Amino acid sequence: MSITREPRRPVGRPAAATRDEVLAAARRAFVEGRRIEVRAIAAEFGASRATMYRWFGSREGLLAEVILGEMAALFDRADANASGRGAARVLDTLDSVNRWLIDSPPLRAFLAAEPTGLQVMTSSSGLVHPGIVRIAAAYLERVAAEDDFHPPIEITTLAYAIVRLGEAFVHDCSPAGMRHEISKLREVHAALLGIGGSGR
Repeated sequence: MSITREPRRPVGRPAAATRDEVLAAARRAFVEGRRIEVRAIAAEFGASRATMYRWFGSREGLLAEVILGEMAALFDRADANASGRGAARVLDTLDSVNRWLIDSPPLRAFLAAEPTGLQVMTSSSGLVHPGIVRIAAAYLERVAAEDDFHPPIEITTLAYAIVRLGEAFVHDCSPAGMRHEISKLREVHAALLGIGGSGR
């Protein structure tokens, strides 16, 4: 009589994770306010430095993917709760996004823990700022396609202006000292969108 044996499971460290699993671990660290440590995440999943580099290019590449994923989700949540149509919908979405950025514990923790965090977020030559402009542009294009929204200027230019203004007010990137003046930022965004007053 033959006995069929179940294959033995290998003992030791589990097989290396997928790219999505590593990205999810980095996102958890960000959301929990912990510093994203590439070596620690790689060791957790048995991924080599070469693999991490192939997937993300650099630590900044991993940071950018996490932050941009959060920003894309934030735009979606804000838009889902926005009131009004067309430009009013866009303005309400932007207002919600900017208020979340100011009040976000994960973002505050990231900027406090990273010596170059503000540069990572706002540099034109980096990965995050151009990515946020693309997210904003895609959002404007979506509203223009499905709602009564007629952008007053070319969408990519409008998205860039919206994002740069947001950075100035949220992160105080300008010498004017406008940090956290979100009501004023709403007024400026309203003017950009061709809405009189604050848009409320």
